[in-house]
Parts: sequence; C-alpha cells; structure tokens
Amino acid sequence: PLLAAAADVLALDDEEDDLEVFSKDTSLAEVNSLSPSMPISPSSMINQYKFEDEPELRDLFITVDDPESHITAIETFITYRVVTKTSRGEFDSSEYEVRRRYQDFLWLKSKLEEAHPTLIIPPLPEKFIMKGMVERFNDEFIETRRKALHKFLNRIADHPTLTFNEDFKIFLTAQAWELSSHKKQGPGLLSRMGQTVRAVASSVRGGVKNRPEMFTEMNNYMETFSQKIIVLDKIAHRIYKEEREYFNEMKEYGPIHTLWSASEEDIADSLKGVASCIEKCCRATEKRMAGLSEHLLPILHEYVLYSEILMGVLKRRDQIQSEFESKVDVLANKKDLFSEEIGKLEDKVECANNALKVDWDRWKQNMKCDMRSMFTNMAENNLCYYEECLATWESFLASQRVDPHVEEDSEDRP
Repeated sequence: PLLAAAADVLALDDEEDDLEVFSKDTSLAEVNSLSPSMPISPSSMINQYKFEDEPELRDLFITVDDPESHITAIETFITYRVVTKTSRGEFDSSEYEVRRRYQDFLWLKSKLEEAHPTLIIPPLPEKFIMKGMVERFNDEFIETRRKALHKFLNRIADHPTLTFNEDFKIFLTAQAWELSSHKKQGPGLLSRMGQTVRAVASSVRGGVKNRPEMFTEMNNYMETFSQKIIVLDKIAHRIYKEEREYFNEMKEYGPIHTLWSASEEDIADSLKGVASCIEKCCRATEKRMAGLSEHLLPILHEYVLYSEILMGVLKRRDQIQSEFESKVDVLANKKDLFSEEIGKLEDKVECANNALKVDWDRWKQNMKCDMRSMFTNMAENNLCYYEECLATWESFLASQRVDPHVEEDSEDRP
C-alpha cells in the first residue's frame, strides 16, 4: 500500500492539472505497474528528479546540537545549543552561540505567523511525541526533536522572506535574558484577544463571497493532500512497528540454532551456519529500520504538520478578504465614509494573495523534491536489504552443497 500511495505522490508533475495531488479513483491497495521507461537504479531516479536550478550561495548557516537537561523544582526541560555563522552585514558578528528551549522555538513560530500571516511557516515537532514511539526525554526522543528543530531553523534561513525577519535575528543572537526581555515587549493579552475575536467573527459571518478560483483550488488540493499524507503516515508507522516485531523475534531465532547445534554433532556445522545467516540478516534488518526512522517517518510526519499549517494559512487569507468584503458592504450604505480604509484593506488582500501565491509554488517544489527523495531512498534501502539477505543465504547454501561423486566414492569404501 505504501508503494501504491508513493506512486500517487510522485505523479505531482502532471502538467494538465498542476493542483491535482492524487488520483481520487486510485485506492491505496492498488499497485501501479512500473513504466518501461522508469530507470532501474534508485540512484539514477534520484538524479533524474533533481531540480535544474541550483540554490544560490548561502550566507547563513545554523546548527542545533548539544542537548542539555535542566531539572528544577517546577519543571524538567531540555535546552539546545544554536550556533549561527553568517556573512550578512546586518549582523554585528560573524558567529553566535546561544541556548534555546522548545518554548523559545514556539515563540519564534508564533511571531513569524503574526508578521507573515499568509506565508508558509515551517512546522515544529509537537510538544509531545506520538504515543508508542519513544518515552519523553529519553535519548531517542531528544535526538528526534533536535533534528526537527535543526530543520525548522534552516528552512526559515533558506526562505527568501522569513530569513530577514527581525524576531528571527533576535532568536539567533540574543542571550537568554535579552530574549526574555524582548518577549515581554510583544502584543499584550488584550491585543491577542482582539485578533481572536476578529477571527471568530469572520468565521461566524461565513466564507468569503468572491474567493479567487486559484485559492479554491488550493483548498481542494490541501484537503486531498491532507487525507493522503495522513494515510501514508499511518501505513509507514505500521510498517515500522511490524519490522520491529520481526527484528525482535529474529534476535531470539538465531541463538536457538546455536544451542541446537550443541546436541546434534552430525549437523552442528549446518546449524551454526544457519545461526550465522540469521544474525547477519538481523543486522541488515536493524539497518533497514534505522533508514525508516531516519528518512521516511520524519518526512512524512513533517508534511502531515505542513498540511495543517497550510490549511491555517488559507483560512487567514480568507479572513483578510472577508474583512475587506465586510467593509465594502458597509461602504455601499455609507459612501465615502470608509473609502480610505477600503483602499488599505484592498491593498492588504492583494499583498496577502501575492505572498501566498509565491510561497505556495515554493512549498510545492520543496514538497515534491522531499517526497521523491524520501521514496527513492526507501526503495534503494529495501533493495540493498534484500540483496544483502539473499547473498547471505546463497553463500550458506553453496557451502552446504555436496559433490555427488564424492558422496558415491565414500559409500563404496569398505
């Protein structure tokens, strides 16, 4: 099912209908046949799907590392070291090193959303990781979160607009007490409540009247994309769970043959050979699981979060247009009273539309690249896994073959 859904994802380049994510008539259980023109080597597939345009030279490099636990009487939390190296003139130094906790990342994300309501802000990992994967604050959880936070900051750094946000610069450069002081200068509770009230009022009034067709198509695209990526995420986690169960059973299976060989002298070598093959396959399975947890699960889940973010961005765009339309309705009854305000709102709608259009195209290009790389990496890992296991067992079988002439000669001897 995962391969069938992957085939749907990789069909995103359909020129006839650029906003269609997946074929609605294709179920996840259907497996698409491979095209004869499809390259055989997964590596060549990755090369084929690389974008022609090379990224510009970067002038901002960010690393998130060195997690450190902090235990107080009130709470337990982790801080991460954020190292920034840059050649930009607006920075006072070329290198900065600060420590940030998860709440600081949440603050940055909220400030970016506030300043750029119709840009696509990269997702953060959830406050608590998914149940059943790892326990909170163990090494695997901390490393998973560290990688996600590292990706979050670097996606912002690579964004043509977000990278120059002032709050982002403060996040990277300010010491802890300076950042705390800056947070207190943000909008107060009444201001945030006012924004919430306006959003609720907008939703109560209903949808926008004259939403451009492009944004209706975006909404439809994201609804379909969200459904499919959630299914893919669930399938991938089920595969990982089954792989882990298989791995745990195989770890017990090999030693049994070793113990068995101690009581069967005639076939002791063969039993030890089987145990050795199982052990090698066990190591290959462990490597395959690491590939799934490293390259498949995080990317799929990131785009589950992206789907939620994009739905929120589209709602905020609609809210801006709804506010504009309500003022236009009022102006129809009270001419010239709100003409200046209407002009400002019209400009705001136009800016929101243009910002979202550009960011939408950029996000789609990144999404296609990530998905293709993820699925081709998975295919290559699977190929290496099965080749390694097959070679292990073929080598064992070759060592167990007995020359029939030798066997006949041994039987003829007195």
